[in-house]
Amino acid sequence: MALEITIEDSRWQEVGLEALAEQAVAAVLGHFELETEACEIALLACGDDRIAGLNTEFRDKPVPTNVLSWPAEDLAAEVPGGQPLPPEADFTGEIPLGDIAIAFETCQREAVAANKPLADHLRHLTVHGVLHLLGYDHISDLDATVMEGLEVEILGNMGLDDPYTVDDSL
Repeated sequence: MALEITIEDSRWQEVGLEALAEQAVAAVLGHFELETEACEIALLACGDDRIAGLNTEFRDKPVPTNVLSWPAEDLAAEVPGGQPLPPEADFTGEIPLGDIAIAFETCQREAVAANKPLADHLRHLTVHGVLHLLGYDHISDLDATVMEGLEVEILGNMGLDDPYTVDDSL
């Protein structure tokens, strides 16, 4: 797979972002039996200031968020809860999926609040971002149910806990 990673915030290197992101992307692509070597994704590992700027520019929301995704093409299902279209290779045989940005501070805060390791939360958000690139969303309740179910299944196959389970021990 062609996973192009740009690390703007060096704190991501301390977490081992590259290996964790590669593992999460491979798990999603494998789940959908996509030709892994042909798929192309760009990942920007940044901080809250940068992602807030991107969130303002692309979503008109001037606040940081954990992850943003820009699909190369709109694969979304026509009906809520439906199956997105499969991605297709371009004339070169490559399958451009799109771009993802992930913010360190927000991810770290969320991981601490959920009492989960940052590495696990990073893998979850990477899976989440790749699912967006593949046409999944959580705008409607049906879409959210489908997307969350896929996340839980893919992360479970990676040996990770359900990210939507609340830890009441806090």
